[in-house]
Amino acid sequence: MTAEDEPTHRPAARIVCLDAAQRVLLLHWRDPGDGTWLWEPPGGGIDPGETPFDTARRELTEETGLDPAAVLDRHVVVERDMYWNRQHKVGPEQFFLARLDGDRPPLGQTALLPDEVGSLHGHAWLDPAGLDALEGRLEPPELRAVIAALTGPDGPGPWSGFSAAI
Repeated sequence: MTAEDEPTHRPAARIVCLDAAQRVLLLHWRDPGDGTWLWEPPGGGIDPGETPFDTARRELTEETGLDPAAVLDRHVVVERDMYWNRQHKVGPEQFFLARLDGDRPPLGQTALLPDEVGSLHGHAWLDPAGLDALEGRLEPPELRAVIAALTGPDGPGPWSGFSAAI
């Protein structure tokens, strides 16, 4: 078994950001290990002594410059199984919801880590149809169901009705 096949778990938290028009924010990354493209919500590893909620707020600020107060203390747990930088990542991550005022708030990535600066290649605010048009993989693949679970049965129209095991 190679290091690439040996699964590891890094505790992490992610943020599903919805703008006023109920579009979701995705960051566009290029995997430094194999050059593939990936779209996923902002987020990252939990630092020692940090709660997942604190991580979500910190990561939102670091990766987007958006107001950390927009992150709600409500989450769903998503089982992850993906490859990044030639490492197999598995295990649960907490996905938090952030509601933002305005349409497509501008981002400012001022606190990215050096390896993130070279891998992050943009972002997009997308509705469900926009997810279908993405080039590259979507992480997690069940993102629509994650959004529906976070927003509830009376959540925003474009995301209601999606369900899957998360």
